[in-house]
Amino acid sequence: MRVALLGPTSVEAEDGTPVDIGGARVRMLVARLALDPGRAVPTTTLIDDLWGEQPPADAVNALQSLVSRLRKVCPVALEPGGYRLGVATEDVDVFRFERLRAAGRLDEALGLWRGDALADVRDAPFAAPTAARLEEARLSAEEDRFKTGELDVAALTAMHEKHPLRERLAGLLMRALCAQGRQSDALHVYAEVRGRLADELGVDPSQELQDVHLAALRGELGPRAVVDRLPVRLTSFVGRDDELAEISGLLGQVRLVTLVGPGGAGKTRLATEIAARHPLHGKGRVWFAALAGIREAEDLPGVVLKAFELRMGGDPMRRPNEGMDRIAEVLGAGESLLVLDNCEHLIGAAAEFTTQLLRRVPNLKVVATSREPLAIDGESLCPIGPLAVPNGQADVAGFGSVRLFLDRAEAVKPGFRLDESTVDDVRMVCRRLDGMPLALELAAARLRSMTIRQITQRLDDRFRLLTSGSRTALPRQRTLRAVVEWSWDLLTEDELVLARRLAVFPAGADLAAIEAVCGEDALYVLTSLVEKSIVDVIELDGEARYRMLETIRVYADEQLDASGEKLEFVGRFRRYYRDLTVRWEPFVRTARQIEAIKVYQAEQDNVVAALRGAIDDRDAGLAADLLGGVFWYWLIKGDNERSERSVREVLALADDLPADVVATFRAMRMIMSAIPGLPEPMEASQVIEDCVNTGATQKYPSLAIALPMLAFLSQNKELARREVRRAAANEDAWARAGADWAMSFILTEDGDLAGAERARDRAYDQFVAVGDRWGSAMTLGMKAAFISHTGDNLAAIALYQQGLEVARELGSVEDTVQQRWRLAVEYARFGDNEAAAREVAKAEQYVHDAGNDQLNLMIGYAKAEVMLRSDRPREARELSERFKDAATISASLGPFVTEWSAILDARISLAEGRPDVAEASAAIAVGTTSDRGDMPDLAGVTELLARIRQAQGRADAAARLLALAQVIRGRLDMGDPDVRRMVAELGEPEPLTITKTEALHQVREEAGISES
Repeated sequence: MRVALLGPTSVEAEDGTPVDIGGARVRMLVARLALDPGRAVPTTTLIDDLWGEQPPADAVNALQSLVSRLRKVCPVALEPGGYRLGVATEDVDVFRFERLRAAGRLDEALGLWRGDALADVRDAPFAAPTAARLEEARLSAEEDRFKTGELDVAALTAMHEKHPLRERLAGLLMRALCAQGRQSDALHVYAEVRGRLADELGVDPSQELQDVHLAALRGELGPRAVVDRLPVRLTSFVGRDDELAEISGLLGQVRLVTLVGPGGAGKTRLATEIAARHPLHGKGRVWFAALAGIREAEDLPGVVLKAFELRMGGDPMRRPNEGMDRIAEVLGAGESLLVLDNCEHLIGAAAEFTTQLLRRVPNLKVVATSREPLAIDGESLCPIGPLAVPNGQADVAGFGSVRLFLDRAEAVKPGFRLDESTVDDVRMVCRRLDGMPLALELAAARLRSMTIRQITQRLDDRFRLLTSGSRTALPRQRTLRAVVEWSWDLLTEDELVLARRLAVFPAGADLAAIEAVCGEDALYVLTSLVEKSIVDVIELDGEARYRMLETIRVYADEQLDASGEKLEFVGRFRRYYRDLTVRWEPFVRTARQIEAIKVYQAEQDNVVAALRGAIDDRDAGLAADLLGGVFWYWLIKGDNERSERSVREVLALADDLPADVVATFRAMRMIMSAIPGLPEPMEASQVIEDCVNTGATQKYPSLAIALPMLAFLSQNKELARREVRRAAANEDAWARAGADWAMSFILTEDGDLAGAERARDRAYDQFVAVGDRWGSAMTLGMKAAFISHTGDNLAAIALYQQGLEVARELGSVEDTVQQRWRLAVEYARFGDNEAAAREVAKAEQYVHDAGNDQLNLMIGYAKAEVMLRSDRPREARELSERFKDAATISASLGPFVTEWSAILDARISLAEGRPDVAEASAAIAVGTTSDRGDMPDLAGVTELLARIRQAQGRADAAARLLALAQVIRGRLDMGDPDVRRMVAELGEPEPLTITKTEALHQVREEAGISES
């Protein structure tokens, strides 16, 4: 939630939706609480600040009434110290203004103001002094901005007329007028201010203002022309704040800074901005020499002299020395800054020239731009790569690439905005173009004639698309192809060969992969490509990894195709990653699991590209090997959508695949679709038999879990037990652990809870022994749920915490979120609502950082659960509605959307005191859980129905339902405080001598569900 007080009082939700906070007095209350964000304001203080000397007769009740109205839309808590508004300091614009002002970010600070402070609550006693203080701070910030920036006469005049007695403002206006040559007007301002001060305050002007007056009289404030020898800056500078600060700091310590990076990274624009902001620019001691237009080394001094507006004369044989002498003479006349732009095609000459110049001119500083270092003594490198690109984050507005694209887009298409209709396309443009400034500017220029969607649809043909550069730019900067070709033409033959072959790696590669695919002894050529900004290098776990920017890779791919080598090296690439995945796949279930996962993470896009290519080319065997090698990693990481799609596509090639492979993938497809659906029993049985008869069970360890669970989910317990026995006899220790894990489900279904727990314990011990953290975390979650049902919430919390740590070590986003979600709910069941809210907040932040909308949906559901346990049904209702709205468009939840929504709605209605409404929702959940034969879930819904019957005054029915729940699950959920309360009030349920199936039918009958 955000609160704005610098103007009319307003409140926004986290997603930016305006919140209607009601009438004037409620607005006063929210404004007063927001001035103490996150802190309790005493009741007496609030009464005094809202009503002053004339409070209502029953002020405390009046305040409580206001708080109650405010609570409907804002989080207000009653604490021992008073009332607290649940908002962070950073989310109140008053405090953001003060922070930005203190940091010197005055434009941003002043941009927060929307009018007069507290404009619509000025009648409140607290408002006037607070508003006066804020307005004074605003004026001071505006004065500071003028002092450090341009002196705008019109703006200063308007402010002076509004505040005629502010002497600092008057002094700034006088300086601005003098800078325009209007000395008499400046003196008139002084005379007017001096008269007002005498008449109204009886004082003389301050010494500071008198000094300004004296300087104006002496003519010391007149206009001073600054010689600007830099290229004209026709566009705003966006997105390189960190680099600006870093390079400015370097220039205070060293004499040569070289900006190194690929073409189109914005090195020239950055160097120009650095030079323009350097103190020497204001003194006319900055020069800019553009080297891109020359081809011969001996022409270099002449280009620099041209920047000085000087020419060489005399004997041509003496010109080089003469030119250097004259350059040194000009630069040596005082402190100087020289920018040498585009050195890469004359790198040797540029290095020699710079070395001589720095030796001869001690007070000279040089900023060079190049695609490779000058490699001379004293050089400090500043790599200039892509601008920051969003990677799944919901809020993308702050990323440098997005800021630049929007700035240029708005320039060519006024009214273009980042909103729901454009954000996905803008994110894609920035990501696909690597955040490279020139490419983004060329893409934005296309908005003159195309929509943003048309642009994103044509990014695969980027070299035809991005051809709308400035007509005044150098030819090599007018199209994206020209930018890349300029770099390509500077490569040697060996570099050209390796560079085009590297195009087969969409995610880059380590040296071993490059040498295996592209050719041996590649290291020295590779490092040369790094030096020339064709290849980028990063360090991953102590190993160098090399990658091309996507635009360069696309161009390299064209060259590979033209060379006739593409078929050979694409084949090498795919086979290399087939071998890599086959080699590492067994380790994903062993003590080397973390090591294997790191390999898969680094090579994910390469493996996907190899698999995608094999499928597209209908190379069934290669595709199956690649999928088999990566499938279990995807399962551990929760990449279910990619897994299911890939299995489906590989199975489309089934006619060319061995029977055991087909059977295995069919089993995997069925088990993935069984959640949240139910597998068809006959089909499931046939798939299981195919896996057995083809020998797949001996070849693929993952079937040790998949087949028993597939049989179990299709409600064929006899077949499930048979497959458990088969897995238990497997030589693979992991498969035996999987057998015990699957057996725990069967025993739970049979009502043998103690046996199920022993099976889980055995599974956990075996997973730990083989080093499988995924199996360990999964089993810990199940153990925690079992322990919770016994009523030992603290033990369950400890197990969930243990499972969370294992999931975090594993790096599985989905498992980490699920463990934290369950931990939050368990804290709420235990009654520690503060800890529950803390865990939900951590999960929300984790999901936000991961950019996973599906997991965000689940967190919303968990948050509603915590709200209910905290006795906040209104907030739970809002979250439930959001969950249903978002979940209806989610394919992965399937029928669970209806079931989960019904359970949540029933509990909310019950908390709201509407048991009859709750009954209708509970009946839906009874129907779905019993239809799919999920006894543990049905038991939970039965306990909920028992609570509803008790709330309806039907104690006998409630007691009967508790007894049925006990039959269905084997015990009551004594970790649920509501169940414990019912047992305390109704007594322990009488044991029933009926089967689970009979109990199921009786629950359906109680819920009014027809058996037809």
